[in-house]
Amino acid sequence: MRLIGAVMLSLFAGSVSAQSCGGSFGSFVDSLKREAVARGHDPATVERFFSSVRRDESVIRADRRQGVFQKPFTEFARRLISANRLNTGRAKAQEYNAIFDRIEREYGVSRGVLLAFWAFETDFGGFQGDFNTLNALVTLSHDCRRPDLFRPQVFAALKLYEQGAFSPTGTTGAWAGEIGMVQMLPQDILENGVDGDGDGRVELKSSAPDALLSGAKMLSHLGWRPGEPWLQEVTVPQDITWSETGLRSSKTGAEWAALGVRPRHGEIADALPAHLLMPQGRFGPAFLAYPNFDVYFAWNQSYVYVLTAAYFANRLEGAPIFEAGNPEPALNGEQMVALQRKLQARGYDVGGADGILGSATRAAVQDVQKELGLPADAWPTPDLLNRL
Repeated sequence: MRLIGAVMLSLFAGSVSAQSCGGSFGSFVDSLKREAVARGHDPATVERFFSSVRRDESVIRADRRQGVFQKPFTEFARRLISANRLNTGRAKAQEYNAIFDRIEREYGVSRGVLLAFWAFETDFGGFQGDFNTLNALVTLSHDCRRPDLFRPQVFAALKLYEQGAFSPTGTTGAWAGEIGMVQMLPQDILENGVDGDGDGRVELKSSAPDALLSGAKMLSHLGWRPGEPWLQEVTVPQDITWSETGLRSSKTGAEWAALGVRPRHGEIADALPAHLLMPQGRFGPAFLAYPNFDVYFAWNQSYVYVLTAAYFANRLEGAPIFEAGNPEPALNGEQMVALQRKLQARGYDVGGADGILGSATRAAVQDVQKELGLPADAWPTPDLLNRL
């Protein structure tokens, strides 16, 4: 998973977009070296840092192969949330109770939120990735698909190297360059790394206190609001205005309640704004997503991953299993690509025809449904594809 926050995107996109990518890999690395020296790094240190770097084609293959995100929410959630992960999460909550108490006191991030990320990112530290981190970052910087996201991370890794906290040959992690139990990019580590166990070092790979506190600090910096909910399962009346659902619209909890939205667990936060999310349309599960839910998208930009992580956090804190309902059949991967191409032909920017039902595709689907006089619940069906 990528821990590329919205804050980082806005900071780096403008300054890096004009920089080069592609071409000879050796020449590209030389350009990184020149930039590093221009940034004030010692030339000899720069040479040592880059001396072993190579292009890793397996990183590119991993970047292009993300079919798991094509699955609908109910299937994706059932795949990621196992009884073992739920039981392990509860055991970890007890084992690190003092750390979670400190996190809640200092950063206001609930323990279920971090436990869910810890579970999904690395199975509670059990598998943190075996890609060489520097190779991954430089490879993705050289690749012209998203160089603006990864090139700044190379220089952040160089700073960590100068601090003795990164090895060009020995540091490993995920294919997208994240490191440690909750998978943080080098820039995240520089800005939010916390020595949670008091040993004088930030060790995100081997120290759960360091990893959890660092993750909490990052969420706090991304805008987490202490003491507020993030996601709540609800039931929805069938006479609601479906075009008002989704991430583009919000009402206060009290306004949703007045329309007949009812919680399945706990109480609706009347004063907070909330989106009404129907990840599989009007016949599937339904959730109110509060302001803290938006912070999840600064951690990971996959709609289905974010929703599943937020829901799992609730489960770890005692919420019931969601009501799956009886949603209309989902499109398969080929059908979704065909739908996205049709939407693109109508002028919608869906972020590319990748077969993944993300936020941009959902928004376009909802607009087209409304245009065609269909229930605008943002859930694409075979019938909608045929109509287009």
